[in-house]
Amino acid sequence: MDSNISDWHARFRDAEAALNGVVLGQARTIRLLLISALCRGHVLLAGDVGTGKTTLLRAMARALGGPYGRAEGTVDLLPTDLIYSAHIAEDGRPRIEPGPVLEQGEELAVFFFNEINRARPQVHALLLRLMAERSLSAFRREYHFPHLQVFADRNQIERDETFELPAAARDRFLMEIAVNAPAAPEDRVALAFEPRFHDTTALIAEVGQGILPYRGLNDLAAGVQAGTHASPALRRYVFDLCEALRNPASAGLALEGADAARLIRGGVSPRGMQHLVRAARACAWLEGREAVLPQDVRAVLAPVMAHRIFLSPAYEPRREALVPALIDAAFATIPVPAA
Repeated sequence: MDSNISDWHARFRDAEAALNGVVLGQARTIRLLLISALCRGHVLLAGDVGTGKTTLLRAMARALGGPYGRAEGTVDLLPTDLIYSAHIAEDGRPRIEPGPVLEQGEELAVFFFNEINRARPQVHALLLRLMAERSLSAFRREYHFPHLQVFADRNQIERDETFELPAAARDRFLMEIAVNAPAAPEDRVALAFEPRFHDTTALIAEVGQGILPYRGLNDLAAGVQAGTHASPALRRYVFDLCEALRNPASAGLALEGADAARLIRGGVSPRGMQHLVRAARACAWLEGREAVLPQDVRAVLAPVMAHRIFLSPAYEPRREALVPALIDAAFATIPVPAA
């Protein structure tokens, strides 16, 4: 990795600049997507309709290059629809064609699932296996997808004919990122008035195809994890943060309008902590450092951990307010190690 380290840093800088050029006001989300690519982790975007989630994921897929598959979540989608499609050909004979997961073969680099919560749990189960093992059984053989990264988005507005992802499926996503409309008025005005942003296909084409060569990312990711160090104090900091999210009362966290002792039904798992460490190392590497600092952990903790915190039923309706408040309380309470 050492001989190519400067080249990879330049590629990530170019990708970040290109993505920020076509998707306005989403700099934090773009940085998190790049971290996920460097971790080889799957990503779920959630937000209002029309905030650019699909455009952003299509642009990210173009930056990664490589074979690309896509599925649209609908209530009548079956698991088999992802694997194959059956139809009657012009000669009147039945035909079986590969579905969106298999039509690109085992080189599939990006799979985009649009409005994933419109699909039924049976479809989620198939996707769970694909994400967890990067493999699939079909047509009496096993398919392996070593380069695969799954991106999905979730419609948070409509509730009719939607199926929320089970905890096991959401836990397979490295990050769940909230995408809101751009905060800066000038960005919203530009999106409305500049014709360049009206043609999303032409806009996405401005991103260089394969700026981040997908075949090299697995080796790069392994090198980043092996070569980016965490001090004993930093390790203790991560452990204490995760323990505070698991048992806020024992950590001394106080939240307005909530009983910390009854708040949590299920906390951060060992896999969740593993993902947090991987993302923090990738964050440090993108900043040009060989050691993880507390700010790296704080930058990625919410998108990596928020969807892995399960509240008691009495508090679940207030999840959108309570989980960020819990994370803020952990940051305020757990001492930051000295540099």
